[in-house]
Amino acid sequence: MSPADFVADLFNPDLAFLGKALLIAVMSATVCGVVGCYVVLRGMAFIGDAVAHAVFPGLAVAFLVSGNLVLGGTVAGVVTAILVAVFAQQRRLKEDSVIGVFFVAAFALGIVVISRAPGYAGSLQQFLFGSITGIPDEDVYVVGGTGLVILLAILLLHKEFVAISLDRESARAMGLRVFWLDLLLYVLVTLAVVISVRTIGNILVLALLVTPAAAARLLTDRLAVMMVLAPAIGGLSALAGLYVSWSWDLPVGGTIVLVLTAVFLGAWLGAPRHGLLARHVF
Repeated sequence: MSPADFVADLFNPDLAFLGKALLIAVMSATVCGVVGCYVVLRGMAFIGDAVAHAVFPGLAVAFLVSGNLVLGGTVAGVVTAILVAVFAQQRRLKEDSVIGVFFVAAFALGIVVISRAPGYAGSLQQFLFGSITGIPDEDVYVVGGTGLVILLAILLLHKEFVAISLDRESARAMGLRVFWLDLLLYVLVTLAVVISVRTIGNILVLALLVTPAAAARLLTDRLAVMMVLAPAIGGLSALAGLYVSWSWDLPVGGTIVLVLTAVFLGAWLGAPRHGLLARHVF
């Protein structure tokens, strides 16, 4: 399928779901690209993975009661983020141990809940790996509104998030409320994950958080540039992934992740200062 044919399909009234899928994919990839910069800076990819699993019971409950999946996932993810932030204050337990306990428990709860739904196997596959079909109109508005809230919070608290990401002890000495900033950052990661689940899936959403930001990190030494490059990489990769998946009848979530991975590998090889070629050839 040529790009012109893809554009024609986007504006075909009989394929309205395709345009909605593209809009949600680009919006969620853009938001995840911004949030992912903090995830990469803090080395908290495991937290992103935990949140991606933690939203699953909320999605399962929402599906079972025919509720809004975005709202269900948000509630479950926020509750888990709060629990992790609170229990991580126990100094005898490291943060990764607390995260491991809660995300495994949350995911197991989701499996148990979704198993009560008729035909749950197909629904489970949609939750885990995404689907471009059946996205209701209200989800587009929810994703757009939630994305704006996330970006606004980041704009207002960018300096504080950078401070706790680079040096937590110095941030605490400066009088910043590290616990509350951690909690808010966990909640923002949760929201970014939730708005991405419908398109790319629960399992693969971590790629949207980490891969664009990691590629941007290789391409620049400036945080401001990184926070522009990461959402651009995420959004363009979502567009390219949806185009390839629609053209060749491939799973959209997996295809977007493979496009993101290809971009990361390109940056790893060809980044001007930090790429493999720049370090060993020039």
